[in-house]
Amino acid sequence: MVQALPKTKPVTFEEFIEWKPEGNRYELHHGIIVKMNQPVGKHEDIICFLNEKITAEYLRLNLPYGIPKTALVKPPESESAYSPDVLVLNRPNLVNEPLWEKESTVTQAASISLVIEVVSANWRVDYLTKAGDYEEMGIPEYWIADYLGNGGRRFIGSPKQPTLSIHELIDGEYQVSLFKGNDWIVSPIFPELSLTANQIFQAEWLF
Repeated sequence: MVQALPKTKPVTFEEFIEWKPEGNRYELHHGIIVKMNQPVGKHEDIICFLNEKITAEYLRLNLPYGIPKTALVKPPESESAYSPDVLVLNRPNLVNEPLWEKESTVTQAASISLVIEVVSANWRVDYLTKAGDYEEMGIPEYWIADYLGNGGRRFIGSPKQPTLSIHELIDGEYQVSLFKGNDWIVSPIFPELSLTANQIFQAEWLF
């Protein structure tokens, strides 16, 4: 769930970075500073589970990836900066990132292998705003882990139920596959990752 801070006018990315305090998580949504509320335990369980499973997979495959704790994703042509729940970086390309050393911010799709957002109350941000910006950036894969089935019916179907949406970039546009219940997920970037949707949504049972 997100809550916009009172601001009299939109701010630039540079103003946001200069203002951004330590100890709290904030994002910039098209010039508006947004405070990210503290996630509930289930939300954090899923993030932890995905971090562990994905890290184990890229290490097994000897891929030069990494998952940072607080890095930002900035669409180049927008005054936005997002802090994904899980961000898988392609580390060799970080030398080409102009904002990486000082702001730990990435702007190039070549630096981003996978982005994952775990849905809370404000599902429209993940399904509409971020999906559009990540697609425009050319990020090859984007997951939305909607463990409560909060998303709109046009995104997760009816009746609503917990759904993992995997967006794959094909010819510049996201093609979306939905996984529910005991469906085995299909990740283009990690094709041998053996997980069902329920295993992700019930992460706390698997530690």
